Amino acid sequence: MSATPYPAPELRLPERVTPGSLLRAILASRPWLALAAMVFGALWLVPGALLPLVIGAAIDSGIAGGDTTALLWLAALVAGIGVAQAIFGGVLDFLGAGMWMHGASATQRVVGTHTARLGSSLREQASSGEVLAVTSADIDKVGFALEVIGRVVGSIVAFLTVGIVLLTYSPLLGSVALVGVPFAVAGIGPLIGPLERRLDTQREELSAVNALGSDIVSGLRILRGVGGERQFLGRFRHASQRVRRTGVAVARSESWLTAAEVLLPGLVTVVITWLGARLAVAGTITVGELVAFYGAAAFLVIPVSTTTESTGVWASAWVSARKACRILNLRPLLDEPDSPVRLPDGPLEPHDVESGITAVAGKLTVVDAGPRAEAMASRLARFTDDGPTALLSGVPVDRVALADLRERVVFAHNQDLWFSGPLGDEVAPDRPGEVSVATALWAADADDIVAALPDGLAERIGERGREVSGGQRQRLSLARALAKDADVLILDEPTSAVDAHTEARISERVARLREGRTTVVFSQSPLWTAVADEVVTRCR
Repeated sequence: MSATPYPAPELRLPERVTPGSLLRAILASRPWLALAAMVFGALWLVPGALLPLVIGAAIDSGIAGGDTTALLWLAALVAGIGVAQAIFGGVLDFLGAGMWMHGASATQRVVGTHTARLGSSLREQASSGEVLAVTSADIDKVGFALEVIGRVVGSIVAFLTVGIVLLTYSPLLGSVALVGVPFAVAGIGPLIGPLERRLDTQREELSAVNALGSDIVSGLRILRGVGGERQFLGRFRHASQRVRRTGVAVARSESWLTAAEVLLPGLVTVVITWLGARLAVAGTITVGELVAFYGAAAFLVIPVSTTTESTGVWASAWVSARKACRILNLRPLLDEPDSPVRLPDGPLEPHDVESGITAVAGKLTVVDAGPRAEAMASRLARFTDDGPTALLSGVPVDRVALADLRERVVFAHNQDLWFSGPLGDEVAPDRPGEVSVATALWAADADDIVAALPDGLAERIGERGREVSGGQRQRLSLARALAKDADVLILDEPTSAVDAHTEARISERVARLREGRTTVVFSQSPLWTAVADEVVTRCR
């Protein structure tokens, strides 16, 4: 096992996550990276801010004053400033990329971890398209918000440096720079609100089209069977066009922002150059100082454009962070007990209070509950809190920690989902028990499926197990549940998609494998009844 070269620290988030608290937590998890980006952002731009002043001094002292030695020293200083900017700029790019990766990966990690904790509660509170959009497009925008921090801090430091130096040369020109540039930036503010609203609308439409695409892919077989491809293609085209229109609206706002980014600081540069020319004609400042003022005024376009660019980036990141916070603020529908109670060791005895059924500990109990089977199974395994609390060997299931309950009680449902990956990894439990994968496959009569695959257990199965038939997927899902070797195994119609001969083999093998462990099978099949230790046919 190789060590992780870039360890991921845990984010410390408040109970109620906001976009601001999320971004602060990401920055606080690696403060040295943010500090280094800010320092090198200043080191990158401040030399450029001083460059026009050095050139102006070279004109006055070296050219106009005829001092060759001073000219050579100042020329060497100009070259040194260029080299320093190149070095500091390269380091800043490296740190900026690190900030982007940290922001994107931290957001993806915290959202992914939280959705895993939500478990089955997530499906009822958020759509798959919303989660997909957060963990794909939104994380990049949060990363870009962190990437520009170093350049923004450098822009602020460089602007203050230029303004203070200009004040020493000419209070008038320095005041124009120090006042005019902030006003130019403030003038861009009214454009941010419309951009943020349009980004929010675009984000909602993108989530909708992602959800629609996910639904189409998951139901592609059914659509082909009923000839619904054309209808859903039309719906997807309409959804895509809505995304396109919102994207055009966002681009329109961004174009106005870019135009203002050039126009407003350009006006400040024109004013400073005009005033400087008048002062030079009047003899108040020298030609070198005029060149320095012009160069400094032109340089101010860089920090202003950087700031306005970051404003648009932050507006987009704020929308994306708000969507991530929507996921992070979801809570499991099942509450953890305040004082968890441990389940007794050994076989457990499930009892459903509402129906009155009891599955004897260590026995195979077959229950004919009809349409109420799924609700009863969900209560016994506590996948729902509807109705009276079920009991496990006298312990209410809502008094047991969910992690402990999921470890001891497994509810295998025919609608359980498969992720993509090697078949062996899909069937094998997180913690190996006494039941091996081969034994579980044998009991589920699924070893023939593995034998027919070119790579056997190493065969890569796609998402939702589309490479196999419904009956094969049901048997593989049963094998996965059996390999878990749980103290209580609850099965809901585990052989509904197989033929009678296969069902007979499966029922006999499962009864033999689960001997001494509690197994509850909700089924109306006489083949399961024939191998059962206990049979319940009436439920109140």
